[in-house]
Amino acid sequence: MSVSNTGASASDTVSVRYMVDAYASPGLLSRLLQPFAKRDVTPDRMWSHRNAETMHVELAVHELPAEYAHMIEGNLRQVIGVHSVVPILGERNSLAA
Repeated sequence: MSVSNTGASASDTVSVRYMVDAYASPGLLSRLLQPFAKRDVTPDRMWSHRNAETMHVELAVHELPAEYAHMIEGNLRQVIGVHSVVPILGERNSLAA
């Protein structure tokens, strides 16, 4: 995962997985990556599976600045074709020693 130092000043990170169900369309996967890209974050894992007209997508980041978690969730919910977004938050990690 890559996080730019210029945009984040948080001392805490979280592990998060976003489980997304959306209408299967050609541009869906790139649209789902946009909320991460605009914050200079590269997901650690992305998995997708198509079932008829629905795509099931998992996007995971192991050390995401805590203040980004809800912003990215909200952005994912706004992507055209998305039916649901379920965030699964893991452990909080403190960057301060």
